Amino acid sequence: MADRGDMGWRVLAAGSAFAGGFVAKKAIAAAWKKSTGKEPPTNPESPEVALSEAIGWIVVMGIGVEVARLLATRAAARQWAKGTGALPAHLKAEV
Repeated sequence: MADRGDMGWRVLAAGSAFAGGFVAKKAIAAAWKKSTGKEPPTNPESPEVALSEAIGWIVVMGIGVEVARLLATRAAARQWAKGTGALPAHLKAEV
């Protein structure tokens, strides 16, 4: 069973990842609109969306959101280590 520290880390990490992903989606959509002059596709699976546009959107969104989530989780891990004196066990680098 997870101890309180582990549960606290899970909540912090999930919240950070969610917030990072949310902000990234908004920023990427705004950048897409500014660079293409069009709204991003709301349903890239639709045959009415050009294949190149659908693939471009999915690639940009996928990479952007995952990078933002990674950075947010790493920042949360640094804050966790400052507060508790140690990283969560599963985040410690194996040397």
